[in-house]
Amino acid sequence: MTVGPRDQQPPRADALVAPAAGRPRIAGVLFDVDDTLVDTRGAFADAMAEVARVYLPDLPSERRGEVLAMWRRDAGGHYRAYTRGEESFRAQRFTRANELMAAFGGPVLDDAGFDAWDEVFESAFAAAWRAFPESAGAVDALLAAGVPVGALSNAATDYQVHKLAAVGLGERVPMLVGVDVFGVGKPDPRVFLESARRLGTDPAETLYVGDELDIDAGGAVRAGLQGAWLDRPGARRGGAHPEDPEAARAAGIAVISSLTDVLALVGVDAPAAEPAGR
Repeated sequence: MTVGPRDQQPPRADALVAPAAGRPRIAGVLFDVDDTLVDTRGAFADAMAEVARVYLPDLPSERRGEVLAMWRRDAGGHYRAYTRGEESFRAQRFTRANELMAAFGGPVLDDAGFDAWDEVFESAFAAAWRAFPESAGAVDALLAAGVPVGALSNAATDYQVHKLAAVGLGERVPMLVGVDVFGVGKPDPRVFLESARRLGTDPAETLYVGDELDIDAGGAVRAGLQGAWLDRPGARRGGAHPEDPEAARAAGIAVISSLTDVLALVGVDAPAAEPAGR
């Protein structure tokens, strides 16, 4: 993998795109879950490594990054088809699993074979769930300042409730709307507006933070919320996913590199750093 200048030099905090003059204050913050609060990419890496170990035993270890990249990129758009109500969750994962096996020389999966494959995947995936290091601190700083927070996700509500609890954020961040509430997910405006309603904040005074520019921050802005694109260095999916910071800025979207940067957008002091040696 070629490492570019962007991967070597993360954006500076003083280069953030703050809300434009005259924009309403931020009274509440909604977070995406996967790859925003939770390091889902890292969990996918563990899951794909286990899938490769069991189903692709002859694949050289140096190619396992390709397996992860293909899974995250989802070039066929199957997961997004699921969030539009066009495919079931099982169907999209079944299709993607077979596409992955075909690309790397694995077996063709029938129904029973996919069930076994999915158990291998899901066990390793769930075991590797971790919150990003700054997630709890950012959430706690917002709550301490009286700013309500909640989560909106394109995964099923109960699944994300379990995930947030597993990483220690369940009591801090209520899961407000999942893809099962309306049968569709982001960027449908209804999911953003319902999340703001459940959070108890005016949409125009609600910030949504997520790692996918078009369906997260872009969808939020189109729904009448404020949007922040969490563009972590080295974490872009590539492929068909829009990932242009200049396009984001032109659309009035804040571009940030860490959840700690959300605090500057809201006007909340960042948590103090732990003393050295502790």
